[in-house]
Amino acid sequence: MNKKISVVIAFIGILIFAGFACKQSDPPKKELVNVDRLARVGDSIRFAGKDWKVKIYEDKQWGPGPNWFSGHEDDITLDVNGYLHLKIVNRDNKWMSTEVISDEVMGYGTYIFTLEADLESIPENIVLGLFTWDNNSFQEAANSEVDIEFSRWGDLSDLRTLQYGVQPINFGTFYPERAFRPEYGLGKLRGVHTHAFTWTDTLISWISYAGDTYGSGEVLGSWKFDLNNPARTKTEGGNESDPIIIPKPGLETNARINFWILPWVNQMPTDGNEQEVIVRNFEYRPL
Repeated sequence: MNKKISVVIAFIGILIFAGFACKQSDPPKKELVNVDRLARVGDSIRFAGKDWKVKIYEDKQWGPGPNWFSGHEDDITLDVNGYLHLKIVNRDNKWMSTEVISDEVMGYGTYIFTLEADLESIPENIVLGLFTWDNNSFQEAANSEVDIEFSRWGDLSDLRTLQYGVQPINFGTFYPERAFRPEYGLGKLRGVHTHAFTWTDTLISWISYAGDTYGSGEVLGSWKFDLNNPARTKTEGGNESDPIIIPKPGLETNARINFWILPWVNQMPTDGNEQEVIVRNFEYRPL
């Protein structure tokens, strides 16, 4: 990772942790009317054969960001194909981000996300996150976080938006060996593309493909992170985690997808437009 990217991400992280840290919420669950159908019911949605909670913070801001998170039925939807649509919209003079959280507890295994979106032309203050998280494993496992993210991180000139990462990155000081931005041909993140990581106790490996099939098609990027890397600590809200190389899953680790704004760049998308991303599919293959 070059020095420019490191500085940008370090600045981002200082602001994140100085404000609302990285705690992710677990909204109360509402039962689906019929869990065998694709449906949005209140703050629950059925997508890719799994139940997901909708993260809702409309009256106060919350991390990441911090942002407001919309619970409006038009902002997180499923289309006739069963594809998940996440939006960033202006409601009541607030720019609302969106996030969904799997009900299923997950751990070591392969996480596969198929997207339909132009993630090269996104405003420089927009982030799409595909990641794991556990609210209760900060101390021993850095919140059990493994990431695939798409963002320019405030730099309009940066055309490569795909980034792989594993916590603790500890943005305040930044550990460059824990994040990687692959080189790929421009135009490859427009249309349909698939991204995955396989998480074990000794190795995390990431890979991205053009098209909608995991394990097939043009490889856009890949990376591996193993136990040869140094142990690092995560700092959050004045607390410091144990030294960690590869975080382990916690008792409540789940998959999350969020679409949000970097408010220190601008409180709204810098192009002034509402944003939308489509997640065609998600698959978890446990080890």
